[in-house]
Amino acid sequence: MSRVRNKDSIPEMKLRRMIHKMGYRYRLHVSGLPGTPDLVFPRRRAVIFMHGCFWHRHLDCRLARLPKSKLDFWIGKLEANRQRDQSNQQRLLQLGWRVMVVWECEMADIETVSSRVKEFLETGIGQPL
Repeated sequence: MSRVRNKDSIPEMKLRRMIHKMGYRYRLHVSGLPGTPDLVFPRRRAVIFMHGCFWHRHLDCRLARLPKSKLDFWIGKLEANRQRDQSNQQRLLQLGWRVMVVWECEMADIETVSSRVKEFLETGIGQPL
């Protein structure tokens, strides 16, 4: 697990390049905010998390399958990740930030993600969790 990247993953880099080409500027991995969001748009009071489907338990996703061994360890670890994500997102909402989550599997359809991000950043409306 020490080789698993928590920053600058391939899906995150793809998302960052897409958003930068759209003309938006952001800060990376702001540690002062709950959950250390991947992309922070301070003037818009908006954050975007890039979640890996396996590590963050994307429901009904083929990439979120459980390993075949040590199930008791993995179920506990991955469920704790999911609960921590929800807690961090709620804390951000309470602090007045808008939150968007982009899942790893969604990056296969970059046009849809692009339109979702644009709508999220331009309308000023948060996304339901």
